[in-house]
Amino acid sequence: MATKMRKLPSAVLLFLLVADLGWAWALIPSPSPAGLSARRYDSIFSFGDSYADTGNNPVVFAANSVFNLVTRPPYGSTFFGHPTGRNSDGRLIIDFIAQRLGLPLVPPSLAHNGSFRQGANFAVGGATALDAAFFHDGSDPGNKFPLNTSLGVQLQWLEALKPSLCRTTQECEAFFGRSLFFVGEFGVNDYHFSFPTKSLQEITSSVPDVIRTISMAIEEALEKLRGRHPDAMIVYADLFGPIMDMVESPRKYGFEEDVLTNCCGRPGALICGDEGANLCEKPAARLFWDVAHLTEAAYRYIADGWLGSIDSPVLEIYLGYMYLLV
Repeated sequence: MATKMRKLPSAVLLFLLVADLGWAWALIPSPSPAGLSARRYDSIFSFGDSYADTGNNPVVFAANSVFNLVTRPPYGSTFFGHPTGRNSDGRLIIDFIAQRLGLPLVPPSLAHNGSFRQGANFAVGGATALDAAFFHDGSDPGNKFPLNTSLGVQLQWLEALKPSLCRTTQECEAFFGRSLFFVGEFGVNDYHFSFPTKSLQEITSSVPDVIRTISMAIEEALEKLRGRHPDAMIVYADLFGPIMDMVESPRKYGFEEDVLTNCCGRPGALICGDEGANLCEKPAARLFWDVAHLTEAAYRYIADGWLGSIDSPVLEIYLGYMYLLV
């Protein structure tokens, strides 16, 4: 598969979340006696799929004439009081991070008419790491999934937005140097969309491409950073571990014992957003909101854990450019 280098603008903090690998990277280059929460960030830019999407998916689905249940109640009912395009009952990890940093909730780039000076979210529900063309072999012309919202496409959206944020190289370095980049998750949908149309052998052979697209170049970037800035602190933020801990010890988090039963929907029949679908009385006591996504309560625990693990003083460095292979 053809690949090429793309630049990700300078970032003082970069989260890289890879669901299929079960962990994330955070590069933290500046000190603060009170930790991350006291560090001044002026904006957040986010990439990913439904675990990070704050409202792009209704726009993309509508443009492709695809109905989206996430636009119906009870999505968003816990915090916002109405559907927002988030695949949850409330806030996501990216929302809690923004609030901790004293920034507005990151607006979806395709559904926001205001300024993006304080950040933009390019994540779209159902997004893949590999470009959509990889999954469409012509055998089912009526199949629209996955839609053209891959990691590479989202990075192109950022490039298209940049002229409205900064004009010169120096201006862009100053602007993005005060920004946080949240990249992830990617990978799960690549496998999910492969199963209906590809053989197990074809899916297996695509695994290196998926992993390479997400992580190989990032790892080589990390190696260069270690050599250039040996005092830099690199934090691995675990996604899989906290979820497994909540599954194995639900009462520790205030969850009910039937932790694998989703709050919204009915197994084997109606799904969340369908008329007549079941809704649990206490979403905060459940790990799963619908069949694939977590509740606001679960996202809060994960976000608190990530922020707690990096909320400590570190040495100041300047990262320059981070390169992603896409």
